[in-house]
Amino acid sequence: MKIKKQHRKKKYHHNFNRKRMHIKLKRTGEVNCKVIKEAWNPKKTTSRNLRDMGLATDPNKVISIPNFKQEKLNKALQIVNNIESDSEEEKVVVQKPAPKRRVAEQLELEARAPRESKFMLPKGQVEFITYLLDKYGHDYKAMVKDRKNYYQETWKQLRAKIKKFMGIPKQYSEYLKTRGLLDKEEDEEELKKQAKALAMDDSD
Repeated sequence: MKIKKQHRKKKYHHNFNRKRMHIKLKRTGEVNCKVIKEAWNPKKTTSRNLRDMGLATDPNKVISIPNFKQEKLNKALQIVNNIESDSEEEKVVVQKPAPKRRVAEQLELEARAPRESKFMLPKGQVEFITYLLDKYGHDYKAMVKDRKNYYQETWKQLRAKIKKFMGIPKQYSEYLKTRGLLDKEEDEEELKKQAKALAMDDSD
């Protein structure tokens, strides 16, 4: 006896806009990078656009990983067929220069450019460091024996924490202002230099 298949009745959903759904699926999203956005051609595909800019969609295709097994097999075939490796002409792949190469160069420059650090220490850690600085100054070996050193950190670990705190201009300047160690407002570069000078004065 043949088993009768049960088919679910197909319903047409009137609340769905098929055209809008299709456009949404085809969309690749907005390009946030200003340099790429200016050079982007909407008539071309994503891979073609990136190729023209000197960029790649898949790095594995651009930088090929050498296949050890294939190399050994080629050498074995050369020995069997008595082909000298020197006489064999090497295949040189000549790549066409990208017409929008400036995009890749500009992105490289932006990547190398120095960025402002937004790193901040947590409130609890700042309170602990400022407490140690107020009580002991820069006597790190005395800090080790303090009652609040719950994690039994060494003097070198405590010194590293304090140096990190001194390297954050926003937090360190607030500490100096509250303690009355700053007569006038100094810019971040001056605070960084001051922090480095203080850190260098501490001997190992």
